[in-house]
Amino acid sequence: MGAVPTRSRSLAEIHLAVFLFGFPGLFGKWLAWPPPVIVFGRVLFACLALASVMALRRGGGFRPASRRDLGLLVLCGLVLAVHWTMFFKSVQVSSVAVGLLAYSSFPVFTAFLEPLLARERFEPISFVYALCCVLGIGLIVPGFDLSNAVVRGVLWGLGAGLTFAVLSVLNRSLASRHSSLTVAFYQDLFAGLFLVPAVLSAGLPRSGRDWVLIAVLGVFCTAAAHTLFIKGMRGVGARTASILSSLEPVYGIVLALVFLKEIPALRTLAGGAIVLAAALAATARARRPA
Repeated sequence: MGAVPTRSRSLAEIHLAVFLFGFPGLFGKWLAWPPPVIVFGRVLFACLALASVMALRRGGGFRPASRRDLGLLVLCGLVLAVHWTMFFKSVQVSSVAVGLLAYSSFPVFTAFLEPLLARERFEPISFVYALCCVLGIGLIVPGFDLSNAVVRGVLWGLGAGLTFAVLSVLNRSLASRHSSLTVAFYQDLFAGLFLVPAVLSAGLPRSGRDWVLIAVLGVFCTAAAHTLFIKGMRGVGARTASILSSLEPVYGIVLALVFLKEIPALRTLAGGAIVLAAALAATARARRPA
């Protein structure tokens, strides 16, 4: 058995993972591909990287525990494909900041979905989180007009947050029987299979530059980031890791400012701060011991 990692090292691994998680929004701007094609390329390279890591580990760990688990992994793959497609669509029609801030509402969605899907007790405080989230989104959106790019970006981003919340709840039972790497591998694999028809319809780009970018997105910003996050959780715990993951939109907005010269509007930042506060409060409460 390996040595238990130090807390400082684990914190560094979590921060690096969340920093890498902040990059994908930029690829939505760098790649002029349809969102389903971007997601297909992302999961393709992520699968190859995760399979390589799992093959080197003792025992491999490629086999699901049961047919029920396999069916659940297929469902999660579908939800993941929809989630990432919505996220990249949000970024492409609006901005990285709008996409990330709308998506970061997912802990609030989770607070409502867990009692329904996991048969847990509903907590009335969830209404307060939802109200704060609605208030924050209201600040980001200049007015409900579907011709407005920010409005469309927020709607796609909220869809990404909702589907990620569904994925998080579904993953809870899988995580108790399989390693996170195994779950990530199968979900990426099935997500790619669901996206094959869209890719066949749109076609694959031939640009070498684009394929290098998508390989970086899949290997470093997906597979490597996920592995680092899991490794860091061993030393800091799931609650701390979840709270630190709230920094993802912060890192993403800063990276968009540096690489894309995107400067978010003041009302976007103000609304985003409220959404993040609600999401952080929901995450912290969810991680409290029973």
